[in-house]
Amino acid sequence: MRLPRTLSTLLWLPINVGGALFTLVWSAVWISCALLVAAFRGPGPALAMARRVWAPGLLAVAGARLRVSGLEALDPARPYLIVANHQSWIDVPALVRALPVPLHFLAKRELAAVPLLGWYIRAMGMVFVERGARRRAAGSVAQAGALLAAGRTVVSFPEGTRSRDGRLRPFKSGAFGAAIAAGTPVLPVALVGAGAVLPAGGFRVRPGTIEVRIGAPIDPAPFAPDDRAGLARATETAIRRLLDGAAAAGA
Repeated sequence: MRLPRTLSTLLWLPINVGGALFTLVWSAVWISCALLVAAFRGPGPALAMARRVWAPGLLAVAGARLRVSGLEALDPARPYLIVANHQSWIDVPALVRALPVPLHFLAKRELAAVPLLGWYIRAMGMVFVERGARRRAAGSVAQAGALLAAGRTVVSFPEGTRSRDGRLRPFKSGAFGAAIAAGTPVLPVALVGAGAVLPAGGFRVRPGTIEVRIGAPIDPAPFAPDDRAGLARATETAIRRLLDGAAAAGA
């Protein structure tokens, strides 16, 4: 029997409050540990902690089961610009846990002001993205390109924000210029179910499965140095196909 919406919301309230508190405390503790480790041993071991401890803890408290397919497309010995659709805040721990390589995210500049989190992003060598100022945005792309050229794997959510209805939004092309400049393959990844586990807007978890579908890498070599829009369209098409495949499998 399905409970009325209001009653269901009330029953879930203490679970969600507890989950939100756990998420804050868990993240604060492990970010602090990561900052300490990074100060003495560098970001590598700290990023490994995120995959082995931080991300699994957050997924567990959300009741999220992770299903990964296409992992054979990823060569852990080489860098990628990983491009994924964005449905939820839980996308980040899902990717950190699913992909067996250290990940450097492109993060919006506003996060730099968040205590602990902003320090962590900076200490791990990740990149803050300026979305409003063209000159600063170009600097962010150059930083991302330097990471890729140095053999690091970078993650971008080119929709620019979380999708509230699950539909794929048009991709912004900025980060793709970094892949072209560095000659680094783009790895398309489709996230399915994350928005159902933790919808955008507030903290309202519902246990479920998050599927991480990995597509074939896209070589940037055929694209002209200034054709980042073309590479963005090719990647968007690849992710759309991965999402359509997931929908067909569930039909």
